[in-house]
Amino acid sequence: MSTSDQDEEKKAARFGEIASEMHSFYRGKMETLPKCSVRSMDDFSVWYSPGVAAPCLEIVQNPDLVYDYTSKWNTIAVISDGSRVLGLGDIGPKAGLPVMEGKAMLYKYLGGVDAVAIMLNTKDPDEIIHTVLTLQPSFGGINLEDLSQPKCFRILETLRNEAEIPVWHDDQQGTATVTLAGLLSSLKVVGKNIEDLSIAFIGVGAANVACARLIFARGAKPENCRMVDSKGILGDFRKDIRLRRMEFPEKWQLCQSTNTEGRQGGIAEALRGTDVVISLSQPGPGRIQPEWVRSMADQPIVFACANPTPEIWPWEAKEAGAAIVATGRSDFPNQVNNSLCFPGIFRGALDVRARTITDSMCFAAADALVLFMGDQLGPEHLLPTMEDWEVFVKIAVAVGLEAQKAGVARLTRTEEELEKSARDIIIRSRNLTQTMMANGSIKEPPCTI
Repeated sequence: MSTSDQDEEKKAARFGEIASEMHSFYRGKMETLPKCSVRSMDDFSVWYSPGVAAPCLEIVQNPDLVYDYTSKWNTIAVISDGSRVLGLGDIGPKAGLPVMEGKAMLYKYLGGVDAVAIMLNTKDPDEIIHTVLTLQPSFGGINLEDLSQPKCFRILETLRNEAEIPVWHDDQQGTATVTLAGLLSSLKVVGKNIEDLSIAFIGVGAANVACARLIFARGAKPENCRMVDSKGILGDFRKDIRLRRMEFPEKWQLCQSTNTEGRQGGIAEALRGTDVVISLSQPGPGRIQPEWVRSMADQPIVFACANPTPEIWPWEAKEAGAAIVATGRSDFPNQVNNSLCFPGIFRGALDVRARTITDSMCFAAADALVLFMGDQLGPEHLLPTMEDWEVFVKIAVAVGLEAQKAGVARLTRTEEELEKSARDIIIRSRNLTQTMMANGSIKEPPCTI
């Protein structure tokens, strides 16, 4: 390992070393602040009793006015039971709360979306579904997060059918959208077509199942692709999955639609001759071996996206011949991470009061990410970074327009209106944080990165 590679590994470890101290210092990442003026105590007679009765009665007559008179129009809930957190597994609702608060922070700073972290002390899918439907009046949308499979599939499908507001499972839809964007950019760099690809999906959890579904919907042929779980490559020969097909219907469907050649074995066999590997499995490194990358097709594309550490270090994959390497981390080139898309997607959905978030809206977001790169696109510049804040505006516009085209929007807004609204809201949100840091309302942290 070179000196520069060792420096990158030390930098990667640094974030974990200081995280607990930083979290303890701030005692949480989000707080509630008023956004209306308080010039005197008389103002409370407007914001609360007796004046507040007037908008309440108007909402009784016209329920849609709740979007105009309250924060519902811009507020979502980030809901989890802590059963499948990052690469940590089932750590429970209390231990999962720091992650959901972090998600809320990203929503606010990157998308101008107000988000509330809600941890549920139940793992029962029916209770989770009931809770989300019960909470609908207060929120303009729901972000489901870190739910274990297979229940996460039924929860999302049920809520998308029954809820009157958009329900989004970021581990599925967000991961799939940004992975698709990264793949489309990669194909432009290496000059391959999605219809001709052979792809190995390592890991058959919620994230990779969703990635496969969206990538297949965009044109990749499932029969040319392979899925690999902890017991090996999927196929209709997998009797263990056949016996549990009612419990894991999505997995059994992939057994039937992928790997038509009937290839068997593990990760090594799945990668042989493959154009692309998309891995969302157990954190590594070492999960994917360099020699397996060497066995792939010409100009192989490696997405090693497990968190908190990738299945193979980027420098190892490159030394093995990978043309493009992406991970889920911000401290390496080519971050393929949900944070690049979900703030803009929800910004666009909220700005047109979408009833749901369709696959076509995900395609629009992925295309916006690719288009944003322009002439900067290259082997180590597949996607924008979170510092490229304008990309969230572009995603919001694309999603808002597609929602209207798909017939799931309650509001009709032009491209210019959507762009101005998204830009103003996001700039305001960023400015608020910077202003509070400048005047000391947000204290200087005790650690430097």
